[in-house]
Amino acid sequence: MLKRVISCFIFSVFFVSQITAQEDPQMAEALRESGKIYVVVLCLLIIFVGLFSYLIVLDRKFSKKIKDKNE
Repeated sequence: MLKRVISCFIFSVFFVSQITAQEDPQMAEALRESGKIYVVVLCLLIIFVGLFSYLIVLDRKFSKKIKDKNE
């Protein structure tokens, strides 16, 4: 289950990065010049780490319940 979650996460990150790639990133240039791009990247990183850790916790809980149910 954990392998499936990790592979889905990697696929979604790759897919989103391919969709959002643009020829002329005007907004990114403006954010980079003002230094706000680091705030945006940090917020996105916090969100993804939180979601990933939540999925791991859920996977452990479900695995434990399934194991207890089978015993």
